[in-house]
Amino acid sequence: MAVPLPTAWFNGNFMPLADVRVSPLDRAFLFGDAVYEVIPVFAGQPFLLDPHLDRLERSLGELRIRNPHSRADWVKVISGLVQKNGGGNLAVYLQVSRGADVGRDHAFPGSDVPPTVFGMASPITEPQPDRPGIQAITRPDQRWGRCDIKSTALLANVLARQEASEAGAGEAILIRDGQLSEGSASSVIIVEHGVLVRRPAGPAVLPGTTTDAVFAIARRCGRRCIDDGIAEERLRRADEIWIAAATRGIAPVVLLDGKPVGNGEPGPVWRQVATAFDASRPGSDPAGPAP
Repeated sequence: MAVPLPTAWFNGNFMPLADVRVSPLDRAFLFGDAVYEVIPVFAGQPFLLDPHLDRLERSLGELRIRNPHSRADWVKVISGLVQKNGGGNLAVYLQVSRGADVGRDHAFPGSDVPPTVFGMASPITEPQPDRPGIQAITRPDQRWGRCDIKSTALLANVLARQEASEAGAGEAILIRDGQLSEGSASSVIIVEHGVLVRRPAGPAVLPGTTTDAVFAIARRCGRRCIDDGIAEERLRRADEIWIAAATRGIAPVVLLDGKPVGNGEPGPVWRQVATAFDASRPGSDPAGPAP
C-alpha cells in the first residue's frame, strides 16, 4: 500500500510537501530573515497552543514582519495540518519569512511583498524519549544578541547541537560570560533543595512556553519556582538539571560533561513534576504509572 505524502501549508494552500517550491530570492533563504514556531500535538490535539501562537506573534513583531494570519486563521491552518497528516502525536512547524523580493538587498522590501508562509507536520514517534535521563555537555554560547526572537537563523545552535551529537550527548547547554543561557534547542531548569530555578526572561534567552507550563504545574505540586541568574558553578552544583522543549517535554540530565548530576539518576522532584506535566497533555492517562 502506498504511503500518503505528508501534507504541507504553503502561501494559502494545502499541498503535498514534496510539491512546495520556495524562491531562491526568499529572504529566509538569503538572510535567515524569518521566524518559526513548533507546536506539539498529542492524540490529535495541540498542546499549549495559545502560548505558542503568542510567541510566534511576538517574534514577528520584533522583526517587523507582517503577521499574515489572524489568530483564528492560524488555528485553522494548524487544525488542517493535523487532520491532513493523520492526527496522533505530531510536531507542527510554522515558518514566516519576510518574503521574496526582486533582488538581494539587506534593507526591507516594500510593503507590496507578501510574507512567505510555510507549515508542515512531522510525527513524534516517541513522546517521552528521554525519561531514563540524558547526557549533556556545556559549550560557549556564540549566538546573536536577540535570542528572545525565535528566528530561523540557527547556525550557532546547529553547531552546538552537532558537538553534542558527536559527544554522544542529548543536548548542549550554553554558557556565556560565566552564566547559563539555555540549551541549543531547549530551555534549562535546575533544582536546588527542592526549588525550581530558571534564567529570567530577556534578550539572551527564548521565552519558554514549556517552562512556563512546567512552573505552573510545579507550583500546583507545592514546589517553589523562581527566576534567577544561574552561574556556571551553580549549574554544576545543582541537585537536578532538566531540559524543556515542546516536543521533548521535560527531560532529566543525569550526566553533565561526563560527571553525574545528583546521584546520576532522574531526581525525585523531576519524577513528581514530570508525572503531573505528562498528565496535563491531551491523550494522557492521569492514572498512569509514575515515570
